[in-house]
Amino acid sequence: MSATSAAAPAAFGRERLIGRWGIASFHSDKDRRRTESEARAQCSLPCVIAKGPTDGVMMHVADDAKLYELRLKGDATGKTYIGFEAPPGDPQDREILSSSDRLMTMRFVDPDANRRYGTFVYVRCGG
Repeated sequence: MSATSAAAPAAFGRERLIGRWGIASFHSDKDRRRTESEARAQCSLPCVIAKGPTDGVMMHVADDAKLYELRLKGDATGKTYIGFEAPPGDPQDREILSSSDRLMTMRFVDPDANRRYGTFVYVRCGG
């Protein structure tokens, strides 16, 4: 994050994230399509993103099994992040690369976490 990054409204509300999701990740764009199918297959054991006690959502962070309340944050360039109460683009944030009601992609801002985990694909589970 640069020192000039300014906070702005997120591109969408937390309701878009709430629900049951199949998740998989990839490291190379050529694997994205296959990864979407793998994420869909994970709906048999979905990741649940729930409303947080305040204005965020309950999710895991890198290398920690505990759930935390994270919030959506936008920046002046139009990017959307999810993370702790900190300026947008904080190293602990995830950048949401794309988002629709059925499919999301995101990656960790921290280069080491991004290298280890890759780009996450979230596919909304049916129902």
